[in-house]
Amino acid sequence: MGQALLFVLSGQKRDTNLFYQILQIINKPWTKIARFISPKQIADHQTPFVAFCIIAVLYIAVTLAKIEHCITIGIEICQ
Repeated sequence: MGQALLFVLSGQKRDTNLFYQILQIINKPWTKIARFISPKQIADHQTPFVAFCIIAVLYIAVTLAKIEHCITIGIEICQ
């Protein structure tokens, strides 16, 4: 989300923006995974969105697993 926000705010100078470059480096593995698993009909400029969707699904899955674990062992112990 931060990279998308900087993409909009920086405009054409985003390639020289230090924070945008840092976010690109951090997100590069996820975009490569998204490119690998997505069909060829997905354009290259859409892979960051696919990567965001992958991360969001993983985040939700981990959160649900954590909730289930906390319910199983008891909420008092989990806090």
